[in-house]
This record gives sequence, structure tokens and C-alpha cells, in this order.
Amino acid sequence: MDTKIRLAKYIAHAGVCSRKQASRLIDEGVVMVNNRPANHIDHVDENDSVIVNGQAIKGPADLVYFAYHKPVGIDCKLNQHDPSSLIHHLPQLTRVYPIGRLDKDSRGLLILTNDGDFCNQLIHPDFHQPKRYLVTVNKPLDADFCEEMAAGVPVDKQMTLPCEVTKITDNQFSIILKQGLNRQIRKMAHYCGYKVIDLYRVQISELLLDHLNLPENQFIKINKSDILG
Repeated sequence: MDTKIRLAKYIAHAGVCSRKQASRLIDEGVVMVNNRPANHIDHVDENDSVIVNGQAIKGPADLVYFAYHKPVGIDCKLNQHDPSSLIHHLPQLTRVYPIGRLDKDSRGLLILTNDGDFCNQLIHPDFHQPKRYLVTVNKPLDADFCEEMAAGVPVDKQMTLPCEVTKITDNQFSIILKQGLNRQIRKMAHYCGYKVIDLYRVQISELLLDHLNLPENQFIKINKSDILG
């Protein structure tokens, strides 16, 4: 029986990146299969030579999960040549990558893993895993702000999905999102007439940053069950 699987899935199972990111790497021409440039339709197994960015990969990796408390100023793009890149702050014993991103000027909880399938499960819109943020803006919130944000506003030529928005203080609110458009919260607030001055992610699915006792720029090993409950 043929046990070969699609190349992007094989790369994800090897712990290099998510399937979606693996497809991008194939498009960029940095993946080789049996000494030739890879194609998306390639099917491989452990008997094939698969090289990604000059490094040979072989078989499924042991799956690991970490929580990381990201400070402002760290860029989630994994770029070895950028001193501010998250790549310089990752665990060194095994290759991991972030599930989703936080903007460079945002802070809070990130999940790091080499589990490509789990990454797809958390970020795919069909699964709707909630993420909670505490957001501070530049002026007091008006009476209609929370209701307007919760109902959905136009961002990048589409309406945002309904979400939960709760006022915390005069200029701070909590928001629970089940989608992840680019700089979504900042753009939503801007549409409503506010500028975000601090964006702090405190929860992903069932995992709460407060319960981890985790200082900024530190990571801790966790279990998959800590995230999904």
C-alpha cells in the first residue's frame, strides 16, 4: 500500500511549519525533492530526499507546545537577519513556530508548536477558536462604542464577524474575536474614531496568560489539552 503523503503535509508533520506555510515555501522555490525543485503535487515518504531552506527533513517530529509571553517590539516573522525577529527568542532544542501572529507593537500570549495540523485547527475560520484581548485606546469610550464594535464594522472591504466587547475602564475594553484579519482590532477601533495605544492578548481558547505566571519574553512548555481544555 502506498504510504506517501502530500509534500506540504509531510513538511508540516516534520515540524517545519504549518501546511499553509509549507505551500508558501514550495511557491518560493526553497523546497527540493530528490534533488529537483518541488511541486505542490509531489507525494513523499521517508525514503525520499526532502530539503527545506538547505536543511534535510526526515519523518514526523515529536510534537511539542509552548506558551510565550511576547513583549512589544518582537516581530513574529521568522527572519534570521532581523534582530527583532521572534526567531531569536524561540526554544532551541526543537524547531517551533507561532500559531498566528501578534503585531510587532502588540504584546501577550503566543502559542509555539511544531504541530502543523493543530496549527491549522486553531487558525482556520471553520473552528472559531476564541482569542481575548485587553485594549487601551487614546480617549474615553462613548456610550455606543462596545455595541458598534460587537455588531461588526467594515475592515478591508468586509464586515467583521460579531464579537464580544466589554468596557473595562473609561479608555479600556475587552474583546473576544473568533477571526484574525490583519491588524483587525486596530482597524476596528480606528473606524469607530479611536487609536489603540496598547493591545494585550490574554487568552487563546482555554489557555489564560494570567494562569501561567509567565514573565515577558519567556516561554513555558504546555500540553495540547491546556489550550483546548
